Amino acid sequence: MASAERMLTSNVTCSFSVFKHFCLAFTVIIFSLSSLYNVAETAHISGTWNTKEFFRFLIKFGFQKTDVHQENDGYIYGNVTVRGNFTKKATLAVLDRGYFLEYYGNRTVANKSKACMLMFDKINYTAYDSACYDAGELDFLRKIPCPHGKVCEDEDRPANVVPKHQFTFRIRDILQPRFWYISMVACYREPKTCKWKHLDEEAELDYDIWFVNGNPNVSGNNPVLYQFSFDRQDTVELYLVFFLCYIILVPLQLYAALQQRHPVTRLFTVSLLMEFIGLFFNLFHVLKFAVDGVGFEQVAVAGDVFDILSRTTLMLLLLLLAKGWAITRLELTHKPLVFTIWFIYGVVHVLLYVWNMTEVDIIEDIDEYQTWPGWLILSLRWVIMIWFFLELRNTMSYEHNIHKLHFFLHFGASALVWFVYLPIIALIALRVSALWRFKLLLGITYSADCLAYCVMTHLLWPTRSEQYFLLANENFHADELDEFNESPHVVNTYRMTSDEPHDFNDPPPDFNNFSSVNSSQSNIDDDIDYTKPILT
Repeated sequence: MASAERMLTSNVTCSFSVFKHFCLAFTVIIFSLSSLYNVAETAHISGTWNTKEFFRFLIKFGFQKTDVHQENDGYIYGNVTVRGNFTKKATLAVLDRGYFLEYYGNRTVANKSKACMLMFDKINYTAYDSACYDAGELDFLRKIPCPHGKVCEDEDRPANVVPKHQFTFRIRDILQPRFWYISMVACYREPKTCKWKHLDEEAELDYDIWFVNGNPNVSGNNPVLYQFSFDRQDTVELYLVFFLCYIILVPLQLYAALQQRHPVTRLFTVSLLMEFIGLFFNLFHVLKFAVDGVGFEQVAVAGDVFDILSRTTLMLLLLLLAKGWAITRLELTHKPLVFTIWFIYGVVHVLLYVWNMTEVDIIEDIDEYQTWPGWLILSLRWVIMIWFFLELRNTMSYEHNIHKLHFFLHFGASALVWFVYLPIIALIALRVSALWRFKLLLGITYSADCLAYCVMTHLLWPTRSEQYFLLANENFHADELDEFNESPHVVNTYRMTSDEPHDFNDPPPDFNNFSSVNSSQSNIDDDIDYTKPILT
């Protein structure tokens, strides 16, 4: 027993050592690359734009469907001023997707004067301009910078401008919610010819712009909707619901971990704690975002780090249990293969996260699972799921203890659901609009993870897991166990059918699942059939 304990402890130490180094490397990579994520996702943006940078994309923001009975129009308002003297005007463009794609696609034309003409070719005959196209019905453009202390010259109705700001766009769409794309470009329209030209004058423009779903001139706007893009609305409630679930679940698991200091319990507790910390960080970010429209992006990145670490750790635990580690066998077989597969999955998960932050163009209405790293991680998840199933079936084929078999059945069913949900929901998301896709993926992902943690907490509860854990209690006494094994009244818990002859070709039994009888006792007859259960 002492050697078995040392063997299991050695496996645990190795597992946690590999896990610790992986977590450290992953955290360093994510935080070092998070600085590359420069696309704004806030409702309040500010900064400086140099006109030498021909084009600056600011934000993609979803405005909700307008209810004519409520003050829920979308608003874009702010200030754009210049440092020093500036004789010409650049352009601030607010476009929906139908106009934006052509405008955005022509920004890369080498001849910038030609680029300006191509970018605004479709907009020319629809966008309002007091000098050139006063019949234009759509309010898409503003000449920037605006005069200091005054509204922009395009504002034909200054009373509609939000107080203390220089321009205001009012977004009204009674048919559906819609994404709008906001950008600045070094192009201006010549007043006499109404032709678009490249602005070759260099200047630095300071901008401070707000994007909200609701009227900023009235009070009583819903704080969980007001400053959020439509595709991010209702996420505060989602985070709060799951946070309350984990507030109950985490203390229960910590109590269980203190009652039963077992390597499986420890690894599961670590995974659950990381999930809880990641959820807390994301909740903190969205709550702060609801107040100031900015949030805390570094905290949100940290939340994503812990969230990914928790899922990769849970996957490692599922693979270890499928192989029967610490339940059917003490020694972990094919250890290099297990940790290699786990490490590859973790690296691909890192790649997917970084790729989604830095390489996916926000203009494209795709989610992380519609990129090649996304397809790779889904394929890898399927492969790991199949391997998990085969390992679990192999473990169960050599197990005869009824309590352990019941555990493996319930564990396998819940684990397979956890493995399969992500590929399925990723395929469903292909048919869902980007306006609802993020909330769908977030809600189902957190629901599946929370359910998995609840089921595992139930299965690994001390009063239940002591029936199938090897070395379930570290405070066991080997001498007392040996003395108990030598007692003549110990009964073999494994009952074989009495009329079924013993097949010597069968694999040898696992003596970890049997109680023993001292063969040296003198009162045991030599002609007793030891293939039958011993009754006292």
